Amino acid sequence: MLKNNFMQEKEKKKKNFSKKLKNKYRLIVANEESFEEKFSFRFSRLNLFVLGGSFTLVLIVLTTLLIALTPLKEYIPGYSNLKQKDLYNLRIKTDSLEQALIEKELYILNIRQIIMGDVPITDTTTPTQQRETKKDIDWIHSAEDSMLRYEVEGIDKYSLQGNDENTNSDLVFISPINGIITNKFNPIKKHFGVDVVAKENTAIKSIMSGRVIFSSWTAKTGYTIIVQHKSNILSIYKHNTKILCKSGDYVSLGEAIAIIGNTGNLSYGQHLHFELWIDGNAVNPETYIKF
Repeated sequence: MLKNNFMQEKEKKKKNFSKKLKNKYRLIVANEESFEEKFSFRFSRLNLFVLGGSFTLVLIVLTTLLIALTPLKEYIPGYSNLKQKDLYNLRIKTDSLEQALIEKELYILNIRQIIMGDVPITDTTTPTQQRETKKDIDWIHSAEDSMLRYEVEGIDKYSLQGNDENTNSDLVFISPINGIITNKFNPIKKHFGVDVVAKENTAIKSIMSGRVIFSSWTAKTGYTIIVQHKSNILSIYKHNTKILCKSGDYVSLGEAIAIIGNTGNLSYGQHLHFELWIDGNAVNPETYIKF
């Protein structure tokens, strides 16, 4: 009997709850003074639950789409839209840029070394380390090596190739100035070029086309010009009385770039100190150019 009463009460409560959900209510908006009805809305609790649930579901869907289809997803902690391949490519580019920056810094440092008349720095050693390494090298040649060097020098001695051209047929140099060489190339004494004496106000020409990378005054070498050519070739013109181009200018083969002079603390009279560098090494200009 008690069980039946309990079941009946339970069913009655369910019916009451269901009835309450379906009970209709009216929301009326009226004028406070005249009680004139302005707006009314009829609803039930069930309608409110359905409407609220639908609104919440739509809001969740819209928020998900907004985050998934816009850059806002990048601000979610732990989320990344970069794939493994993209990360690898970025790492490769970063390494390449870092290496290029190191090479540029080394290049600029070597330009300064050349202007000051010092030995350029390599990628892994300093000038001091280079000199110490050279002292430790055993320069004694074997008999076979000496014979080979003698034969090669003999072949070069009687070569029919003119000395005003580079060994590469596509690289042709002209003389920067016609004059008399008073001091020859002597790297042992750190004289990495030749001194050429010519008449006053003689124009100095670019030995080949290239880009001016330095055009300024230094205390030791006076007005100095450095031109970067193709095939990693540098030509340097020191002790000028006047420069006719500025850094960044492109100069053509035979174009006048300066006037001979006697400027700088290392100058002993009116002349041109000319240097030729190939692949970072100073070479004897007389091997390639006829003055």
